[in-house]
Amino acid sequence: MMIVLGPNRYGKAETRLVRVTRHGDAHSLKDLNVSTALSGDMERVHLSGDNAAVLPTDSQKNTVFAFAKRYGVGAIEDFALTLAQHFVDSQEPVRHARVAIEEYAWERNGALGHAFVRSGRETRVCVAHYDGSRAWVVSGLRDLVVLNTTNSEFWGYVRDEYTTLPETRDRVLATAVEASWRHTAAGEDGDGGDWDKTYEKARQALLAAFADTYSLSLQQTLYAMGSRVLTECPGVCEVRLSLPNRHHFEVDLSPFGLANDGEVYHAADRPYGLIEGAVLRDDAPDPGPAWQ
Repeated sequence: MMIVLGPNRYGKAETRLVRVTRHGDAHSLKDLNVSTALSGDMERVHLSGDNAAVLPTDSQKNTVFAFAKRYGVGAIEDFALTLAQHFVDSQEPVRHARVAIEEYAWERNGALGHAFVRSGRETRVCVAHYDGSRAWVVSGLRDLVVLNTTNSEFWGYVRDEYTTLPETRDRVLATAVEASWRHTAAGEDGDGGDWDKTYEKARQALLAAFADTYSLSLQQTLYAMGSRVLTECPGVCEVRLSLPNRHHFEVDLSPFGLANDGEVYHAADRPYGLIEGAVLRDDAPDPGPAWQ
């Protein structure tokens, strides 16, 4: 029997970066969480502890800060690609770089250009990969909380000896959307390289599909949401969705002599149903490492 080294990578996780851009009295703010991971010719460090091929994770952290100053921070996809390409092109042992970024939204607080309040919006995310010749980009979001108070049913499902759930022809449907969409090629987002525009179009497509779909199952809604993103965003070739079913149960008010006509609910946070799936174009290119 032989023992060999398998796939591996290393990097700096969750570098917290806040970049303030000052235009006179009007400031703008970018609040990011950046994680880098490098792989390549790393056998010696694992097998013998030889660090000659290792770029310290502290150096990776410092690069994030230096690049934020040198190049600024626009769309997180551009920043992630710039970092990934730098690590591969500047370090001969590095064959592949993965950069993942979370962006936390802030809004202006009043008329002053320097005052901000943390937005209640979802978290924007992206992952960029670069291997020296090709780049892959996946954009997305987390914690986009949505709810329909009607136009949702659930019935006709399998029943066995453990089934107690009653069928319903009218229910509250709620979820916290986690969505990722893969671009056909890095920089080809279908909107002339405008990652921000594609993000807003994808976000609006998700919201519209959730609101507009008369849902017989959360699976049906998932497919409608992914399909709407692909229709609205020509540079996107695949959408992956994770939708926890945030159950809302009508409260039995009969002990109090009260009728409950779909007005009072108990919101249960766990356990919850978790619906996941991918929707893609039939000619979508091979994803490479994009989802890793």
